[in-house]
Amino acid sequence: MVKRKKRLQKGIKSLEKQIKIHEEKKKIAEEGGSEELADYYDREIKAKIRDKERREDLLEKY
Repeated sequence: MVKRKKRLQKGIKSLEKQIKIHEEKKKIAEEGGSEELADYYDREIKAKIRDKERREDLLEKY
């Protein structure tokens, strides 16, 4: 149980970092006029947020 809890916490922190990185890349893509790339990063951000929320819900159960 403790290992799983610790692993979930690490995963959440990792996802938070990835979300920040993708938000920066999305901003650069928007400034560069690349709408397709900005849309890609937007989808990735949303997926990572969903995954983070799912892991947070699992963590609350422990």
